[in-house]
Amino acid sequence: MTAAGDVARRRAEMPDGAREILDARTLTSAHRRLAEVLAPGMRVLDVGCGTGAITRGIAGAVAPRGCAVGIDQHSRFMAAARRAHADVPNLHFAVGDAYALPVRPVFDIVSAARVLNWLSAPLDALRAMVGAARPGGRVVVVDYNHRKIVWTPHPPASMRAFYAAFLRWRTHAGMDNAIADHLTEMFAAAGLIRIAASAQHEASHRGDPDFDRRVAVWAEVASTRGHQMVSDGALTEAQRAAAEAEHRIWVRDHARTQTLYLLAVEGVRPA
Repeated sequence: MTAAGDVARRRAEMPDGAREILDARTLTSAHRRLAEVLAPGMRVLDVGCGTGAITRGIAGAVAPRGCAVGIDQHSRFMAAARRAHADVPNLHFAVGDAYALPVRPVFDIVSAARVLNWLSAPLDALRAMVGAARPGGRVVVVDYNHRKIVWTPHPPASMRAFYAAFLRWRTHAGMDNAIADHLTEMFAAAGLIRIAASAQHEASHRGDPDFDRRVAVWAEVASTRGHQMVSDGALTEAQRAAAEAEHRIWVRDHARTQTLYLLAVEGVRPA
């Protein structure tokens, strides 16, 4: 992000432990709509690509003549991505600013997965994404409405209190907790046409192979973002630690379902 005073940028610096969460994502599990529209030969830009797990899947889908470029502001993640995916010839990574992408408008698709919800000026970043697409190219974004998460049964009171503090902390930093439901109007404001939205909700049920990992993600958030929140005075260390420990027990013994609310929104840059 460009502005040195961007509070959301400072609050959203990737904490230790976030890499494991990002590495677990794949194109087909974490960006399903993008997977549906990719085709061999496309040039694709993945904005806020993290450790490149999704970007690798993009490169595979557009091979052999297409290419995928991943951009992220975190140099540590970019170094890890280059090491992990060095065997993929049509995959490239660069440290870059989501508000001022260091690329030319040549991409058939410009994508961002779970990125705009961390920014205090997401429309500015979306406009930069539009600027990186070729005329007639497509922008595809998938993101959350954090306020519409559903757990059954309810998680422990400590986690419910942590999650409420998490949303307040994000709001204070200028981030939009309900951005999924605002993307369509943002796409129109950014000048895109032929805008469409599709539900991409992630439902996890006990018995699913990855159930524990998916539902325990909030214990991981308490373990990673939680320390930032404590430093910012959003909660105490005792509250953070209780939420993490008690949520892990709840996942192991009681949790039945979790549904994360996500929408994928896509639009076309006018020719």
